[in-house]
Amino acid sequence: MKARSLFTAVASIAVLATTLYAAKEIKLEGIKCVMNPKAAAKATKTVDYKGGKVFFCCDNCPKGFAKKLEAGDKVVAAKGNAQLVSTGQAKQVKCVFTGGALKTKLTVAGATVQFCCDNCKGKAAKLEGDAQLLAVLGDEAFKKGGFKVGKDKE
Repeated sequence: MKARSLFTAVASIAVLATTLYAAKEIKLEGIKCVMNPKAAAKATKTVDYKGGKVFFCCDNCPKGFAKKLEAGDKVVAAKGNAQLVSTGQAKQVKCVFTGGALKTKLTVAGATVQFCCDNCKGKAAKLEGDAQLLAVLGDEAFKKGGFKVGKDKE
């Protein structure tokens, strides 16, 4: 009887652990490489970034990403931030423009970003390309939006 109870308890823990691991697994369906946006990101090609992981298509892209970050490339940093958001590794806390409470959404570079009001959302929607990316997901906006990554987001 004790053996059966022990087996049931161990089996239950194993199922729970598997479920928790699966819940934390990052889904890369539709996620593109930060350095080569035409190529799909692969789970085996990563770089640690701001407490999360940025995914790439090949072995060369992480090297290029690191070099551009080292050189202060703000667009590449914003693309990394966008991927953290789009993969669910980063959670936004407040509006990237005002620091206000979150109420409305807009997708920028594959990442859903929230705003405090339609005025802020409209301001972001009017921008295009790299200007939009930097305004909404650049390092300054990432900081003002209070994005939490990895263990910090819980």
